[in-house]
Amino acid sequence: MQAELHTRSHDTDWEGAVPMALDVRLIALVGVVAALAASLNVPYGGLTFAAIAFALLAGAGTLSHLLGERRLRGRLEALLTHWQDAGLEVERVERADGLTETGWTVRTPEGPIRIGGVALAPLTKLTVDGPNGRMVFQVDDDESLAAVVAECLESNSRRR
Repeated sequence: MQAELHTRSHDTDWEGAVPMALDVRLIALVGVVAALAASLNVPYGGLTFAAIAFALLAGAGTLSHLLGERRLRGRLEALLTHWQDAGLEVERVERADGLTETGWTVRTPEGPIRIGGVALAPLTKLTVDGPNGRMVFQVDDDESLAAVVAECLESNSRRR
């Protein structure tokens, strides 16, 4: 274990953790949709029923976003670990600017790579914006993650 730690570059700040990145726009959209759906219940169940419907819908939507963001973060950590194992150096991982997207900037010696995606639990998609253009992947399991790594590495080798 010690030998493995010393073989990695000392210039990297990345220690294997990816910061949390919530999308405020998505959470606001969940709130608006929940309010609209709850308001449709006012004539049928009254304000109490509408308030309960709003709380349930807003909670379910927010939970879906949190689970999707967690899934993206986990897949990003695995992707970066695979990249490092393949010889690509990751200097650090930062949260994307602002609160309006679920995304990260991966700093590498070759330049920054923006990684983000749709962070809703059933629809989670990973987007990689690098020097070679944009690639979008549905990452559900380790097999599809391996395909992402292979595609990114192939794209990187074509660039050189």
